Amino acid sequence: MIKRGRVIAFFLIVLTLAAVVGTTVTGITRDMNLGLDLQGGVEILYQVEPLNEDQEITTGVLDATVQSLRQRVDVLGVSEPNFDIEEPNRIRVQLAGIENEDEARELLATSARLSFRDVEDREYLDGSDLVEGGARQDFDPQTNQPIVSVQLQDGNLFGEVTRTILEDQSLSNQLVIWMDYEEGDSYQEESQKADPKYISAPVIRDVLNQSTVVISGSFTVQSAQQLADILNAGSLPVNLIEESTDSVSAQFGMDAMSQTIFAGALGILFIFLFMIGYYRFPGLISVVTLSLYIYLVLLVFGWMNGVLTLPGIAALILGVGMAVDANIITFERMKEELKQGKSMIAAFDAANKNSMSTIFDANITTLIAATVLFIFGTSSVKGFATLLIVSIVLSFVTAVFISRFFLGLWVKSRVLNKRHTWFGLKDNQIQSISDPTPIEPTFFGKQFDFVKHRKKFFIISGTLMLAGVVFLSTLGLNLSIHFTSGSRIEINTEDPVDADQIMNDFAEIDLEPQNIVFSGNNNEIAVARFDEQLGQETIAELRAHFEELYGSEPNSSTVSPVVGQELARNAFLAVLYAAIGIIIYVTIRFEFYFAVTAIVALLHDAFFILAVFSMTQIEFNVTIIAAILTIVGYSINDTIVTFDRIRENLKIKKRVRSFDELAKIVNNSLMQTLARSINTVLTVVVAALALYIFGAAAITNFSFALVVGLLAGMYSSQFIAAQVWLIWRGRNIKEKPIVYVEKQRNDAPQV
Repeated sequence: MIKRGRVIAFFLIVLTLAAVVGTTVTGITRDMNLGLDLQGGVEILYQVEPLNEDQEITTGVLDATVQSLRQRVDVLGVSEPNFDIEEPNRIRVQLAGIENEDEARELLATSARLSFRDVEDREYLDGSDLVEGGARQDFDPQTNQPIVSVQLQDGNLFGEVTRTILEDQSLSNQLVIWMDYEEGDSYQEESQKADPKYISAPVIRDVLNQSTVVISGSFTVQSAQQLADILNAGSLPVNLIEESTDSVSAQFGMDAMSQTIFAGALGILFIFLFMIGYYRFPGLISVVTLSLYIYLVLLVFGWMNGVLTLPGIAALILGVGMAVDANIITFERMKEELKQGKSMIAAFDAANKNSMSTIFDANITTLIAATVLFIFGTSSVKGFATLLIVSIVLSFVTAVFISRFFLGLWVKSRVLNKRHTWFGLKDNQIQSISDPTPIEPTFFGKQFDFVKHRKKFFIISGTLMLAGVVFLSTLGLNLSIHFTSGSRIEINTEDPVDADQIMNDFAEIDLEPQNIVFSGNNNEIAVARFDEQLGQETIAELRAHFEELYGSEPNSSTVSPVVGQELARNAFLAVLYAAIGIIIYVTIRFEFYFAVTAIVALLHDAFFILAVFSMTQIEFNVTIIAAILTIVGYSINDTIVTFDRIRENLKIKKRVRSFDELAKIVNNSLMQTLARSINTVLTVVVAALALYIFGAAAITNFSFALVVGLLAGMYSSQFIAAQVWLIWRGRNIKEKPIVYVEKQRNDAPQV
């Protein structure tokens, strides 16, 4: 008897969820913190150095420095500044949505140690003699020129200083006001320069017993206000040295966000249509749960006060693919059970039971890679890893619990009984439950013997790997400045121009890039690289120059050699630790043989990505490491699904005495998981392709790496990992048959 109450409950729950999502999603997306690459801004990594040899950089000093920087940033009106203390003795500052990057960099980096000296460079007063917050921009009543007035704590002390200078005839009656005086600086030398380092050197005519000192100079209103702001913020307790900077103009950010959201929407739309078209009614259920999944990811990420970046949007879309994978595993298992003639309820229960272990293992291994990426990543890469972790956890929750709950309401209502076409099955595909003949796995009605052709697959992989070695040893990788150090300038010309034009534009400001490459749909983005780090003043000059030429400020990045070496080392360690973590987990859950062959496939995929980047000479930047670790997770995910089915079939067989028997099990397992592998990779690859074709230029290389890696991952899991395991485990099988011994905590086959 049909239980219509369950169907009614389904519609009521879905309508309620739709109402909640529809009324709150706008607020969630509106309040989302956007990263630099989506709204523009600047990120600076400072190395903290002591003011003198006796000073020790402690946690307290770093905290005090952050507080001083925060006070200065408050002057700029940045709504969500971010300060992170990193090892060793570094502070990363992120200012999203900043309007004047040059002002921000000067305001942050200036130590603001004000000192009053004579012409012989003897110090009389310093910043500690000022009234806190007592500096302000003003105008000279006689000349109407901008000045800075500073309040002193003791006017009599200033009177003593002026008396001393007046009484010593050798001091020329001058009081020299310095900002950030350093040992070796000299008034005599600086006074001969057109742009001296000191602020001003007024002549003292009378003893001045006053608490307000006026600093005059060649100020503009803006520069006078900036000096007053710096003095009010106080001097920094340390020296700050810029190790790297990344700057994104607001226009670049807006364009990148709109392009990537459009690309993401296309990718998700394809996934939705594919699921409905291929899996029919269960696909429709998955669309409902995937929509809820996307909402929950945004909601939780917002609660975490996370910062959404371009790679973060990519992580969200990849998370949709991860959630789809869990649904596909369950739906494919249910179709298998229905083909055996089981009732709808029995097939549903069996599919849920048999797919649970597979989904769990696949998610955990991907989570290991994402966690390692979070630990070793920096900035936007860390944001990508955070969103990926959130996506993995929520995809598991929605696919395992919510999707099954929704489908269960329909199954247990008995509305779906004998409606096999709702699952994409024809009646002639359903075997009688009384027929003991095992169903041979097929793909679109055909069988393939992958094991028979394993040598061909090994030859193909070996040839590709050899070609990769040749290219990597001769051409190497086109490493970005994040790994090699230097400066990178990204210019949006709006209309296509040639390299000679850009070179001439740089020549106008006496700069010569090492090389220029173009990107974007119409090659409207020119990327210039320099071997050396361009200084702050040079960056400010070229930003103004290209804004005047092309109407938008260019993006800029500078990286020191030290940071470049650290990024390269961290990238290597990230891949190494991810591999070790996966080996340990797979060994515990399966066996050591499975773990090693899984890592062989994983390294196969990672190396293939490196080889393709070497062949194409596409720039290899820090986000590619994120892509490689993501592929590591997806590749091991795919491999685990296959291994899990091999383990299950060994359990059914219980004892395997010959290589042919083992080969048959492996091939059947590959056939049984083939549809799942192809469907999962197809949905994620199309989403990644949408990002590559329509997304922002900043993640083009990232998306390209994902596409290459996903295809390589599917190939290795189907044609390399299982075949290597077969050869390794089957070499002595006649002498030592594989006997399946079921244990409480380890389902591994034993020899």
